[in-house]
Amino acid sequence: MEILIVEDEKEIAQLINSCLTREGFNCHLVHDGLSALQKAKEIQPDLIVLDLMLPQLDGLEVCNRLRNQPLEKDPYILMLTAKGEEIDRIVGLSTGADDYLVKPFSTRELVARIRALLRRSLRHGGMQEAQIYQTNHFCVNFDEHSATRQLDGEKIEELDLTALEFNLLSTFVSYPHKVWSRTQLIDKLWGADFFGDERVVDTHIRRLRKKIENNPAQPVFLKTVVGVGYKFED
Repeated sequence: MEILIVEDEKEIAQLINSCLTREGFNCHLVHDGLSALQKAKEIQPDLIVLDLMLPQLDGLEVCNRLRNQPLEKDPYILMLTAKGEEIDRIVGLSTGADDYLVKPFSTRELVARIRALLRRSLRHGGMQEAQIYQTNHFCVNFDEHSATRQLDGEKIEELDLTALEFNLLSTFVSYPHKVWSRTQLIDKLWGADFFGDERVVDTHIRRLRKKIENNPAQPVFLKTVVGVGYKFED
């Protein structure tokens, strides 16, 4: 597994590198935001340990750019910060981070969170069966791991989805009209290995809406059920 460590404090970076190398990961170190984007494109990491406060580009901007221009592997992002306030955690997750760890942290906890994130991707590979689900506007092909949306008339649009977005859409399309709570979606997509904030689900819902809704602010397909969760209708 390839891990990119983005940390400007070199002592902390070396500590993380030594710890993860001992655990059997192949680690790469950079110390600023621009280098992080370049290195991520070069090595296509499975996971990025990303500090929030960085020179040139901060961690939030790096995370945002990675999610808006996804890499081939669409890596998991574990954000590190010295800030512990609730608002900072929410902002970090809203940019597309998958988990959030506040400094100072124990290396044992860091390893546990990284392993939990990486186990999610292993689960993704075996969750689909060879079948196709189709609604009025959407077609999800598990065999080909592809999804399309029918626009006005006969035009078909191929949806450019990350692995997690595909699994999320597949879950909704497979159970139309079913109301899913955050906890149920986490259990379905990540299982018992999930270690993080439930609101990461909201982040991925927003990202998916941008790709399947004409107006994400007024969703027609992926709807919010106030006080409960989300449901898909078509």
